[in-house]
Amino acid sequence: MKTRAFPRLLALITVFVTAFLAVSALRTWRSGGDFKEFFSIFSKKEKEEFRPESFTLPEKAPLAIGDVELLSRLNGEYARLTEAVVPSVVSINTAGVRTEQLLDVWGRTRVRNYPTQGQGSGVIVTREGHVITNHHVIAGQQQIQITLHGGKNYRAELIGEDTLLDIAVLKIISDETFTPLKMGDSTQVQVGQLVFAVGNPFGLGETVTQGIISAKERSLSDNQRDLFQTDAAINPGNSGGPLVNIQGEFIGINVAIFSPDKDNPGFQGVGFSIPSNDVKEALFQILERGRPVRGFLGVQMRDLDATVRGALGYDEKQGAAVIGVSPGSPAQAAGLQPWDVVRAVNGEAILTSSQLFAKVQRSKVGQELILDVWRKGTQLQLKATSAESSPSAPTQQAQPNLPQQGRPRDPQAILQKLGIQVRDLSVPERMRGFRGVVVTALAENALARDLMQVGDLVLAVNNSRITSATEFFLNLAASAAVQDTNLQVFRDGRTQLVNLPALPREE
Repeated sequence: MKTRAFPRLLALITVFVTAFLAVSALRTWRSGGDFKEFFSIFSKKEKEEFRPESFTLPEKAPLAIGDVELLSRLNGEYARLTEAVVPSVVSINTAGVRTEQLLDVWGRTRVRNYPTQGQGSGVIVTREGHVITNHHVIAGQQQIQITLHGGKNYRAELIGEDTLLDIAVLKIISDETFTPLKMGDSTQVQVGQLVFAVGNPFGLGETVTQGIISAKERSLSDNQRDLFQTDAAINPGNSGGPLVNIQGEFIGINVAIFSPDKDNPGFQGVGFSIPSNDVKEALFQILERGRPVRGFLGVQMRDLDATVRGALGYDEKQGAAVIGVSPGSPAQAAGLQPWDVVRAVNGEAILTSSQLFAKVQRSKVGQELILDVWRKGTQLQLKATSAESSPSAPTQQAQPNLPQQGRPRDPQAILQKLGIQVRDLSVPERMRGFRGVVVTALAENALARDLMQVGDLVLAVNNSRITSATEFFLNLAASAAVQDTNLQVFRDGRTQLVNLPALPREE
């Protein structure tokens, strides 16, 4: 038995060795080698001495400097511009504890306290060490640290903030003299001009990117208007850094980027900056009075969409509709009434409500504003005196009085009977991708009490998407007076429809 096993083992070894040699020879041939090279692998020493390779590197550039003289000058100018600007740009690191009310994945409201750390950028604007940055960079933070271009660190204190413009003014705690950057005139900015964004993206440190002004008068919300749009790369951490022109003047403060990925935002070629003239005005007001000073009329406005035009019988595109007038306000003193349409202010045509708010807020306290108004088919001219907006006054969402159709009850009474109170979404909630308004309270005897819950996220009214509390009240009051109202609600992680029956008419 053993005699037979040995020949079989020998045959298997022979077949294995033959196959190995055949495969190795085939690979050597396919790689361009010859059989001499193949057999040489068996004669190589286990360790072979390395022989240095001979090589020759080029000594001459493909082009001489004289061949690219314009690019050479441009390259040098970019470098000089960067060298002149970066000493005025700072990195900002913050730390604190924040309390927030947020919607969880099920749509329920939760309160939590958590430590926070943040990074951003800023620009020195005075020799005394005043720094401008974005409000959202330092909002709610107890500790602020400034790092200069050379790496030196300082503590900083908050002097004042403009939450609507998203601007904050800091002061470096030091008696040293600093290198400020001059503000440019943002009214002279043109679409297509070269700009440079300087900041601290992703905490990497000082970074300079180059691009152009892509557009002007962009708007992200009713609070942030007339922004510059640029394709200079702006990423998280660039917030608060300057956007500078070719003279090294800053013409804007980088504030936001457009990114479809809310959880992992990144540059998509669309960034936004606050114009320097708006920043300058806010800076002066904060340094002189500790807070921003804005004009105030005391009106709630709405854009002229199809619903509003139909209710008013107004066919033109120009103008913004008044949906509420505050008692004792300059608007009431001027004679403005709900459902007037303001067509122009001081001769400048009004196309949106945000445009009108911008003009009023930028007006000086005591300035006379000439309002061209349409009222039920009649053209009027009213004079209003801008007052100072009160920073301590609570901001309440308007519950608009709609034009009555037939004999419905007063819309304010309708909203009171429904008994639903809502709020706009916070910035963190919007960044997480939520849209709509959040139910904050239900009156004890509210007709909607058994159908709605506090914390519900209302997405739409009668299939019309809702973006603000004012829009919610407007659509709800108009609908509930004459028909059943369908609310699209996000609750406990799923979307459902809630049907509010029409309120019976009172004779």
